[in-house]
Amino acid sequence: MKAIQITFDERLLKELDADPEVKRDGRSLVLRRAVYDYLRRKRRRAIAEAYREAYGKRGAPEFAGWAAQGSWPGS
Repeated sequence: MKAIQITFDERLLKELDADPEVKRDGRSLVLRRAVYDYLRRKRRRAIAEAYREAYGKRGAPEFAGWAAQGSWPGS
């Protein structure tokens, strides 16, 4: 791992340090988890946006007409 230096507003740092999870696991681990979650959400949003761009306005033409081809059991 590599140590980095970041700047926090004093009020935010005080709130962070008061958190039970931070007290138990430490700032570094909690901040690593937060960054991991941020990057995961960002990737998911990018993937969702790519799907919206690809299929949003025109739908998925390769699936056109398939809805009428089958039915749910008991329908």
